[in-house]
Amino acid sequence: MPDKSHLKSKPEARLTRKRIRINGIVQGVGFRPFVYRLATEAGLGGFVNNDAEGVLIEVEGASESLDGFCGRLRSEAPPLAKIVELTDEEMKGRGDQTFTIQVSTYDKLPSTLISPDIAVCDDCLSELFNPNDRRYRYPFINCTNCGPRYTIVEGIPYDRPLTSMKVFPMCPDCEREYHDPSDRRFHAQPNACPECGPALTLRDSTGVGIETADPIAEAVKLLRDGKVVAVRGVGGYHLAVDAHNTEAIGELRLRKGRAQKPFALMAPDLESIRKYCHVDSEHEVLLKHYTRPIVLLRKRHDCQLPESIASRNRYLGFMLPYSPHHHLLIRGNFDALIMTSGNYSEEPIAIGNEEAFERLKSMADYLLTHNREILQRCDDSIAIISAGGIQAIRRSRGYVPQPIFLKESTRRRLLAVGGELKNTIALSRGNQVFLSQHVGDLDNPSAYEFFQNSIEHLGRILEIAPEAIVCDMHPEYLSTKWATGQQLQTVAVQHHHAHLVSVMADNSISEPAIGIILDGTGYGTDGTIWGGEVIIGDAGSFERFAWLEPVAMPGGAAAIKEPWRMAISYLYHTFGPEITKLDLPFLKNIGAKDIELLIQMIDKEINSPMTSSCGRLFDGVSAILGIRSEINFEAQAAVELEMTASEAYITPGQASNASAERAIDVTNIIRAMLDGIARGTPVEELASLFHTTLAETFVVSAKRAREKSGINRVGLSGGVYQNRYFTSYIVERFKEEGFEVLQHRQVPPNDGGLALGQIVAGDAKLRASGTS
Repeated sequence: MPDKSHLKSKPEARLTRKRIRINGIVQGVGFRPFVYRLATEAGLGGFVNNDAEGVLIEVEGASESLDGFCGRLRSEAPPLAKIVELTDEEMKGRGDQTFTIQVSTYDKLPSTLISPDIAVCDDCLSELFNPNDRRYRYPFINCTNCGPRYTIVEGIPYDRPLTSMKVFPMCPDCEREYHDPSDRRFHAQPNACPECGPALTLRDSTGVGIETADPIAEAVKLLRDGKVVAVRGVGGYHLAVDAHNTEAIGELRLRKGRAQKPFALMAPDLESIRKYCHVDSEHEVLLKHYTRPIVLLRKRHDCQLPESIASRNRYLGFMLPYSPHHHLLIRGNFDALIMTSGNYSEEPIAIGNEEAFERLKSMADYLLTHNREILQRCDDSIAIISAGGIQAIRRSRGYVPQPIFLKESTRRRLLAVGGELKNTIALSRGNQVFLSQHVGDLDNPSAYEFFQNSIEHLGRILEIAPEAIVCDMHPEYLSTKWATGQQLQTVAVQHHHAHLVSVMADNSISEPAIGIILDGTGYGTDGTIWGGEVIIGDAGSFERFAWLEPVAMPGGAAAIKEPWRMAISYLYHTFGPEITKLDLPFLKNIGAKDIELLIQMIDKEINSPMTSSCGRLFDGVSAILGIRSEINFEAQAAVELEMTASEAYITPGQASNASAERAIDVTNIIRAMLDGIARGTPVEELASLFHTTLAETFVVSAKRAREKSGINRVGLSGGVYQNRYFTSYIVERFKEEGFEVLQHRQVPPNDGGLALGQIVAGDAKLRASGTS
């Protein structure tokens, strides 16, 4: 035999065992079956499970295989997963030869993240419309990659017993899918089918059931007949009507108490939307995103939808279907449905069936209901493309409860209770801030009840017990009164300071910035109403550098609903007693007696608080130009002023000078409007001139602030930045002047994003006081 002693045997592969901890959005998004598949493909042993911290993996095998496995965890993660933190450590091997998925454990306070509700995926849609599939036309089809999450969750870990699906025991077929790691529905908690899952029913407005084998088909007939149908969805009810039926739209407006505010629309596909609106590539991506927000789109000039959907508005709000029964209702039946929130104007949306029968019976002719309980109401989100990026207008379904990640962790667990309007609340844990869904305006009793419910619910499902509460400085805000009534330390943050800190946190910036904070109302440190502010600061403190010169609000809150009052105030501020000699069509419509009464109120300081509000300036100019003197919904006068402005920007007039500690005189803007009216300048050009001149005024002020502070960063926040015309212009001008510009991208610029700033500023205050 030949001598083989010189040959060395191939060394056995070195076996390694690792414990891998993953935190983030990793529960309810198919992460465990994904890990199982990777491990079995690589021939590794061990296990994976869900626990309070996220996903725990112990995996054992050849070092090379283990390295490849670890690399694929990040690079091939499921599309809905978001890995925030991944740590690993080597440990002693156990000799595991197979890989298993273990039962979830829950032995300490959770730090994992709950997934938002996800639009139905393409795979499920394919099955939904496949006559050979056992879930053909099943309205509650879902899988690991899609379906309800946040709105059906009672707590974590995210497992079926802690969801509203716990009352639906799975049939043998669904059970098999649920336990098969190779199946798309492996551990899909809402998994169901027609044999074992939720079902739709059709009822009349009194709650009496309608006998029909196909509730969807019957609802389609009713909609075609011009009926209002309440449709129970993922986060609550919608009120639906055929978008081409002008009479039905009018009836819905009357019943809902929504005289002119635009309605949201749902279309079956992009092709249908393109018939009515301009849709570019950015809009297409946003419309098709799994969050499925309502996207505000520019109307086509030949749009054939009734003007009454969004009167005096260049935009329509469209969304694509996101639940299976939306697809069944609209596909092949309508190219557009109005799908507005199921509530009376300004109330929270209805979510429960009994609640809907009571609250919606005067609005809906019929109700398309189901028996999968919604545990938390969640309005549709709204987004726009503005100044080069996506901007949230309302952050709710599809986004909540995804956290905003901070640059630095808060030292204590904080609750922020937001403002009075467009309220959202927020909770902090480490470097994560969890904002609630849209709550609404707290002066509505139902919204205030929802506010309190949201605090309890979000804290419970995230297991966050706040150690201090942050609120607005306004002593009369209901959110502030609630906060100060709790048995916890309370920290008050000035409204516009919170706005500045919010846009900084939105962009992971902690260094000082110049804030151009423009909104309707905010309680100032001097006890007056602010809203047109140039401030310099960071999370810890701020300086009020400049502000719109205050004018009176004759009638107080009445001046918000009747912009003609602000018009009189600005005209009187600019022209004094000469106001009575002005030849303005708008003034003739008011009447001499009302004008004289308002002048007396201003002179005698009777119910005429002073304000530097930019929102009120928009209102006043809208009335002066004859666009809108009384409003039916918030900011209507300002919205119509924006919609009136000519598409091409008009060269701005002279900007007001502003220096440190000085009010910004806007009388030149008022005079320019009147000069234009006298010359017969088209109102479209005057509306544009107002926008550009006001923007230039703040650019000048920001440049002065830069000279004083050496800071080259501006942060833009406040409800005025929902105005795309103004925002696009001022952002471009700031960039031309060499500024770094911070805009909101994750949270809204309006008060819906206020709680984020309250958290960060409140934490800074607590640190400074030594109580953190």
